[in-house]
Amino acid sequence: MSVTSHRSAEEIGRTQEGPRRLPPLGEQKGATELSHVDTVLDNGLRVLAVRKPTVPMVEVRLTIPFAGDDPMHPATAEVLAETLLTGTRRRDRVGIDTDLALIGGDLGTVVDPEHLRVSGSALAEKLPELLDVLADVLTGASYMDAEVRREAARISERLAVARTQPRVIAREALQRRRYGDHPYTREMPMAEDVAAVVAEGVRSLHAASVLPGGSTLVVVGDVDPDTAVAEVQRALADWSSDVRARELPELPDLTPGDLLLVGRPGAVQSQLRLSAQALPRTDPRYPALQLANLAYGGYFSSRLVENIREDKGYTYGAHSGFEFTGPKATLQVEADTASEVTAAALLETRYELSRLGLVPPTEAEVDSVRQYAVGTLLIASSSQAGLASQLAALTAVGLGVEWLVEHPQRLAGVTTEQVAEAALEFFAPQRFTGVVVGDADVLAPKLTALGGVEVAGEVAPAR
Repeated sequence: MSVTSHRSAEEIGRTQEGPRRLPPLGEQKGATELSHVDTVLDNGLRVLAVRKPTVPMVEVRLTIPFAGDDPMHPATAEVLAETLLTGTRRRDRVGIDTDLALIGGDLGTVVDPEHLRVSGSALAEKLPELLDVLADVLTGASYMDAEVRREAARISERLAVARTQPRVIAREALQRRRYGDHPYTREMPMAEDVAAVVAEGVRSLHAASVLPGGSTLVVVGDVDPDTAVAEVQRALADWSSDVRARELPELPDLTPGDLLLVGRPGAVQSQLRLSAQALPRTDPRYPALQLANLAYGGYFSSRLVENIREDKGYTYGAHSGFEFTGPKATLQVEADTASEVTAAALLETRYELSRLGLVPPTEAEVDSVRQYAVGTLLIASSSQAGLASQLAALTAVGLGVEWLVEHPQRLAGVTTEQVAEAALEFFAPQRFTGVVVGDADVLAPKLTALGGVEVAGEVAPAR
């Protein structure tokens, strides 16, 4: 009989000579070349088909510019997205679901102020059948009165609940602070507007705005790219218009300024939201800025997280990152804190912004965030679904496979000095604006003493 011994993690990590030495990091792998076809069809639809035969599946991502300035546009667009797949002249809701199930497929929709997105997947050999369903809803969606009423009522209830959530309140306050009444700020329609949406309005919006010109379709999977493009051309031949899909008006650059304290009476937590103008992916300085952001607050071992989470315990999570909108980009810094430490957390957040420029990331820090940036990019694009979503985001701003494949090399070429320059230029505290959402009676005295915070007249609803 043999006896199995068990060692703890601490015992495994030590030897008689001391702590076990970790092996060095392996050489960073580059991105794999991707066989693809990138073309624009006669109807103005850009199609990017990529071969990735990891599993016998195919992913599709359709992105349609979907801006509108009518006051009812956000509400009508929300109902359209939820009812697009509920029936056509050829298929009812059950028929669509059945045809998708027979090919191991699915389709889903989502809308925001910029785009209407339709995503789906199916067995690779059933791509023609998936495209047939997609073409059917694009050219023949029926928006029956009963379906529209049902979905509008459901969405209204969901929105009423969502608007009580602290993160939603903070997001809407930040958008107003950054962009005023720009259409981009209308990310979530009003519940009463959604309740007022009628089927005829949804059909009119579809006819006017669900258009191929300026839209993009990404196809990724175990397919031949040329064959996939031919299948798309055949399936979507009847989807056409002389009018192009409507792009969101370009956002203005952010104006730096004081944070706005938005009162939320009775709240025991506060939301810190800071934002500043950044660089788009096409700017040659973007890779250096990306690494600077990671060092500041872009991953768990960043300076901001180490300070206000690990060291001081002010928050469970702090994060910084980019938001890309059309040709523009912004930096966001987020943290949720208890009311009694909100001012202290804001002080430390600003301190780390200043320190990043004055005491820039070391060579070791830059190497660490570089490995993280390249690794997460490769992981995110390793699956068919992940690659399709990455490419959908890139094609929406005019980029493609080449940018994705070449980006690891751009990151590898960034120097510590370039990261320091980006940190000094873009992370200076005076470049930021933003909001603090919380109980103003509790927060105002300390935040006013700290400075750089304006007390708002507006009050957000308490949860």
